[in-house]
Amino acid sequence: MTTQKEAEEYSGFEQGPIRPPSEAYSLLIRATRNCPWNRCTFCPVYKGSRFSIRPVTHVKKDIDTVHRYVEEIKGLADHSGKITRDQIQNAEVRPGEIQAFQAALHWLAGGMSSIFIQDANSLLIKPPNLVEILTHLKNRFPWVDRVTSYARSHTIARISDDDLKAIGDAGLNRIHIGLESGSDEVLKQARKGVTKETQIKAGLKVKKAGIELSEYVMPGLGGQSLSEIHARETADALNRINPEFIRLRTLAIPNTVPLFDEYRTGEFEKCTDRMTVEEILLFIESLDGITSTLASDHILNLFQEVEGTLPRDKEKMLNPLKAFLQMEPKHQTFWQVGRRLGYFTYLKDMASPHRLAKVEKACNQMGITPENVDDTIDELMKRFI
Repeated sequence: MTTQKEAEEYSGFEQGPIRPPSEAYSLLIRATRNCPWNRCTFCPVYKGSRFSIRPVTHVKKDIDTVHRYVEEIKGLADHSGKITRDQIQNAEVRPGEIQAFQAALHWLAGGMSSIFIQDANSLLIKPPNLVEILTHLKNRFPWVDRVTSYARSHTIARISDDDLKAIGDAGLNRIHIGLESGSDEVLKQARKGVTKETQIKAGLKVKKAGIELSEYVMPGLGGQSLSEIHARETADALNRINPEFIRLRTLAIPNTVPLFDEYRTGEFEKCTDRMTVEEILLFIESLDGITSTLASDHILNLFQEVEGTLPRDKEKMLNPLKAFLQMEPKHQTFWQVGRRLGYFTYLKDMASPHRLAKVEKACNQMGITPENVDDTIDELMKRFI
């Protein structure tokens, strides 16, 4: 935590390093810095960085600065509402405020419909202070449809229902939680610092408060030994929560995370792509009695098209997984490489002779075969983190 003396020094507009893929066009407002837990074995973000809560006055200054630039940029528009590149380049940006200006410009270009409060666990802010921040956002940007934030289940479970309801009423209408797994064995192995029952308790509390819930699941996190229990227990937890959104983000292991040492020594056996597909298939088959929308909105995932709303689209989501598992190894390899290199988005893209020829050429040039494809894919995936 910062000291009071440090907290009194405003150093200007800030933005943190990450946000969910679904918040790509959101205005990023940094209310906390880094992660208070910061022990998850698979996560490369925030390692070596200290957690702190920014003073409310500083967050409100950031909001005011962006608001001023939004109004100034909008004032540059001609009678048709257009703003030229020259007008933007000639806009007056005050010393030390270029990041705030760029944030306003990016947000305006994206439609200004959503705001994401950073960093990893903004719900650690005292509820009255978070309500004050949310109220200020609403006053400055009354047209915004969605205000969201990351939060840890462990934190939410300790917030009173009344406080969580007040936070929702003040404008926070979606919370993103890194569930990752519903298996206590996997959660312990990954050092998530939370149990399955706490994850369920937190999810139900969010829903009770009338706030949308987006739960992240990490296929592959259990490794080869815990793959099945990871799939079944995670599905069971989500069946009991019924979140609005379930988002897949497949495990990757960059060299900088604690899990890499376990992977390098063989203590953690990473799932191959085929094993991961089998795990996701079992996971989706085990989802039952819920109405969640499942999204595969991250480049780490092998299948973008595995998405839809339960129970209506369940079979549609299972079909590409089954189709992949039925392919001969050579074509599985082409799909793995083509998807990660951007040649394929959907399975039907493999029917294009032109695209398929490009992928086959790339495999030949890089010496990729069914026997070594997963090692190559591991290296490719590290670039996406």
